[in-house]
Amino acid sequence: MAPPVQAVQTQSTQTSSTAQLMVVRRNGDVVPFDPERIERAIKKAFIAVEGTEASASNRVHNVARDLAERVTNVLRRRMSRGGIVHIEDIQDQVELALMRASEHKIARAYVLYREARIRERQELAQGQAEAPVVETPGVRMVRPDGSEVVLNDAQLMQPIQRACAGLDDVDPSLLLGEIKKNVFDGISQHELEEAFVMGTRAMVEREPNYSYVAARLLLDSLKEEAFRTALPQADPSEQTYASYFASYVRRGIEVDQLDPRLAEFDLERLAQAIDPERDRQFAYLGLQTLYDRYLLHIDDQRYELPQAMFMRVAMGLALNEIDREERAIEFYGVLSRFDFMCSTPTLFNAGTRRPQLSSCFLTTISDDLEGIFGSIKDNAMLAKFSGGLGNDWTRVRGMGARIKGTNGQSQGVVPFMKVANDTAVAVNQGGKRKGAVCAYLETWHVDIEEFLELRKNTGDDRRRTHDMNTANWIPDLFMQRVHEDAMWTLFSPDECAQLHELSGAAFVEAYEACEQKAARGELRIHKQIRAVDLWRKILSMLFETGHPWITFKDPCNLRSPQQHAGVVHSSNLCTEITLNTSDDEVAVCNLGSVNLVRHLTQQGEIDREKLEGTVRTAMRMLDNVIDINHYTVPAARHSNLRHRPVGMGIMGFQDALFIKRLPYGSAGAVEFADEYMEQVSFYAIQASAELAQERGAYRSFQGSLWSQGILPIDSLDKVAELRAPEHFTVDRTQRLDWDGLRAKVMQGMRNSNCLAIAPTATIANITGVSQSIEPIYKNLFAKSNLSGEFTIVNDYLVQDLKARGMWDEVMIHDLKYFDGSLQEIERVPEELKELYASAFEIDPSWLVRCASRRQKWIDQAQSLNLYMAEPSGPKLDRLYRLAWTTGLKTTYYLRAMGASHAEKSTIRTGRLNAVESSPKVCSILDPECEACQ
Repeated sequence: MAPPVQAVQTQSTQTSSTAQLMVVRRNGDVVPFDPERIERAIKKAFIAVEGTEASASNRVHNVARDLAERVTNVLRRRMSRGGIVHIEDIQDQVELALMRASEHKIARAYVLYREARIRERQELAQGQAEAPVVETPGVRMVRPDGSEVVLNDAQLMQPIQRACAGLDDVDPSLLLGEIKKNVFDGISQHELEEAFVMGTRAMVEREPNYSYVAARLLLDSLKEEAFRTALPQADPSEQTYASYFASYVRRGIEVDQLDPRLAEFDLERLAQAIDPERDRQFAYLGLQTLYDRYLLHIDDQRYELPQAMFMRVAMGLALNEIDREERAIEFYGVLSRFDFMCSTPTLFNAGTRRPQLSSCFLTTISDDLEGIFGSIKDNAMLAKFSGGLGNDWTRVRGMGARIKGTNGQSQGVVPFMKVANDTAVAVNQGGKRKGAVCAYLETWHVDIEEFLELRKNTGDDRRRTHDMNTANWIPDLFMQRVHEDAMWTLFSPDECAQLHELSGAAFVEAYEACEQKAARGELRIHKQIRAVDLWRKILSMLFETGHPWITFKDPCNLRSPQQHAGVVHSSNLCTEITLNTSDDEVAVCNLGSVNLVRHLTQQGEIDREKLEGTVRTAMRMLDNVIDINHYTVPAARHSNLRHRPVGMGIMGFQDALFIKRLPYGSAGAVEFADEYMEQVSFYAIQASAELAQERGAYRSFQGSLWSQGILPIDSLDKVAELRAPEHFTVDRTQRLDWDGLRAKVMQGMRNSNCLAIAPTATIANITGVSQSIEPIYKNLFAKSNLSGEFTIVNDYLVQDLKARGMWDEVMIHDLKYFDGSLQEIERVPEELKELYASAFEIDPSWLVRCASRRQKWIDQAQSLNLYMAEPSGPKLDRLYRLAWTTGLKTTYYLRAMGASHAEKSTIRTGRLNAVESSPKVCSILDPECEACQ
């Protein structure tokens, strides 16, 4: 927020991450934050309920210390750069912590005590009402240069009114009162800016539009910071995007961050194309995420504004275009309107000196020390610039296998996975986000049982990987034997190496031949196990630890357009990429996602003309990534330039269902999933074929399924040939002219693969829509990520309740009490309960059915999370068998409600900002694929 009075040029006021947290008391005094005061207050609450003996109780002492630490962590996470917090905000967090710890009696006593104190203060104020009113001169704000300015309410109101302009149901006067709780005499300019934003975000649960107000106030502050950093000699109050843009580019080149070639663009033309009004699209979570993690900075001072970032990305992707300015403006348009969003690595690095723009990398690891540690080095180099990794470990020999060079015995694959796990932790992409890797192992590997236990919290910690994800690469033959309750044989890959390279009928033949060898005593290492018993262990580990994810080898290979050029040995970190890997090729995928919400008409129909235009532009952007990309590993460059795969995905599916008034758990949702995915697929494949006519087909096109006229919908036949009819039940409905497109495709494709649905965890936050294909998590909850803690309210629900006159403080209280669920709120109509059912209230089979309809159109896969409120062995068995029989290639996280009951929060007049945060999900707190999106 720009200061209400700007009399002098300001300097940087950004508080460091170690800055002290301060507390505003009710009398306006500002004191240092003291965690011990929280612990003492909690102990007093226990003593008030349990008597003086509680003071000597070890339990009370430990609980008070633990809860005080939790409250402190929340506050410091929210205000990581230091600042001011009001005393009542701290007390709200204490209440919430007590409720989360199931100390309901203590929490109730604490609430009653606070309310009694509120009444006392109100009575005291009424007794003094007749005293003469003394006009206060306002508060002093201290500028960075040490000068002071006195601000009265009218001046404080100015930025609030600007931020509220055009938004319904926001009250500037009410907001001013909330903000003033954190304002004190002698406040610094930076602290005042923080107070405006923090005070506004506390109102979001009351009215979602306050999120846009908070974003605009943050934008005011960001603009001053960026203008000051890019144009140090100019008055920030007089700058605009048009006057700033060229200086921003020059500044970025000066500090060795931006590619010098950006200066060769017609910067004046591009500056005129920037639309500053598009900054007002951001909700608070989106803009804060950009601020914390995406915008370029010098010594923690941002000099890049949101629209400049989008133009920088557009310029970076248009570097090799003939008419660079025209294409850059086209690319900027789809990004800045939120029609389409590139993945996080592209947003981070496009237009910079090291444009590592790709999202996902897949490797296969050879069975020798040089190959193993070479792959781990590749992991580090790829992760350094924001890549998410998928490693195929199946070739590494199993425990007990002979080592020819030393005549010793192998310790198996697990110790090497431990090294890969620690490498991922060490390489955290410059602090921007955690390094992330997923290890894949096929179900016939003799170490599979130990692999399943990698994420357990018990056992030998040297054989555990607490930070690395794991996934089981399951052949169809195993699933068939599960259905038949037959035996399953495990082998070491040094003795049955051919199994790694085969799929379909060829795999079945080779596997049965290995079983015959084992029966004749010709194999040193092998083990038989009942297939159902191994399947049950897979499911139990999945529930207990969240891993391994269940992925299916044969559909990934039989439907791969590139099966003539290699084998798909694994998926990626988020299970949506299915590309070939080998010793010579590290598979690379370049991702971006279409925002479905931006392609629906007011009547909820798909705007086909706009969708076609967006997809055509987006496919060109993704194809450009391949040539511009900075490759840290030669094998990745070789693979990417040879096959040119991209992954067009979607986000905002749940929002689209709300707009169409379709519950996620309904046949209508399944049909809509089918309809929109067919259109996205059609236009993406069409765009790639058109690019091939302009730029030439990818090098390995001949022999691909594309060259044979076999499109994704046709490749279903290859899976159907392998399975019994009851094991492959996939809808084959088609609506578009695929025959007409098929002829164009056979002439050439620019990209070996076109489609993949990634999680979009972060870019969905930026654009303000629901993630990927996810159902809504809850209608009201607190979301935590690297940018802090944010209140999330379902705006669609709020608008429906407003229309019915039901959005009030009681409804807010009820939503919080029932953990964001409508199901137990009696006055809510059944139609709304059905429409706004949250993820754990939907039968997960509907998620699988929707995914099945999408999968038939996708040449790669999709990141599919499955939610189950009350998991059990039979339920998990039915769900994952359904995923296999309906043609899914992969699944992602199983998200199950934690064992403890979801916490309740409290509410009272004037304090509406205590929101329950996400519960544990399969031992993982709010898992998100940060690497893909």
